[in-house]
Amino acid sequence: MAGRAESTAVAAGRRGAQILARRTRRRNDRRHNLAGYMFIAPWLIGFFVFTVAPMAASLYLAFTDYDILSTVPRWVGLANFQQMFLRDPRYWKSVQATFYYVMIAVPMRLAFALLVAMLLNTYRRGVSVYRAIYYAPSVVGGSVAVAVMWRQIFGTEGMLNALTRLVGMAPITWLGDPRTAIWTLIALAVWQFGSPMLIFLTGLRQIPSELYEAASIDGAGGADKFFKITLPMLSPVILFNLVMQVISGFMVFTQAFIVTGGAPLDTTLFYALYLYRRGFANFQMGYASAMAWVLLLVVAFFTALVFKSSSYWVFYEAKEEV
Repeated sequence: MAGRAESTAVAAGRRGAQILARRTRRRNDRRHNLAGYMFIAPWLIGFFVFTVAPMAASLYLAFTDYDILSTVPRWVGLANFQQMFLRDPRYWKSVQATFYYVMIAVPMRLAFALLVAMLLNTYRRGVSVYRAIYYAPSVVGGSVAVAVMWRQIFGTEGMLNALTRLVGMAPITWLGDPRTAIWTLIALAVWQFGSPMLIFLTGLRQIPSELYEAASIDGAGGADKFFKITLPMLSPVILFNLVMQVISGFMVFTQAFIVTGGAPLDTTLFYALYLYRRGFANFQMGYASAMAWVLLLVVAFFTALVFKSSSYWVFYEAKEEV
């Protein structure tokens, strides 16, 4: 009996120690969690105050008639969306201009960035200087100063027309001709290839050189190496760059606002520019909020479409090994 009582007391002591240890562990976990939340509290406050709250307000305003100057928005339901889709021809012009820009500028920008990255993928002396030079336009690429410079270059009395005069050609109204105005903005987008170029360059550095050596031994040429080694191995990087460039392409604003102002004949009236004019020039904030949510859904759709299609053309080495 004494032995049984002693064993019972020992078991009870062990259970008590385990309970005490669990409680201590929970207190420590709560203390650590509290410390972690305190560290991320500034970001959380900023996220909810400057992101979540404005988005919620924008979603409400999308169903109202609000001109910023009024104190109380007036609920109109789906009227903004009906006007947008059925009674606003300029809206569809902005959609057309934006899609035209995205479908041309994004592939050209990525192709040019990949080309330059392959040229700079070398260990020759001084190549780092060239990388910095090629990346420089992207550092200030979205600034107002660069847009003003671009407008001066393509202006009637700009540098480009000065060169055409030197060869005996008549000046071209690059920014005033509906056939060429949007191409000046596409050229500006291609010129800002630095960021995707650096990402491509990083991806190229991760491709094992043994693959190219083995391909050379098998008699593969440059084109075979590019299409059968470089592109498949670089496909995850291409996916990342494609998603980022599509998103930024749909939201292009500064270039059109400064360089062309949406002219001529609304051929460069991009979606974000028209949204800005509706909200802050015409004081139709409810209508602008509705446009913003449509843009969000469109960008989300195309992003999801790119990710969905990635299973057919993106190569993941780890997945293939499994």
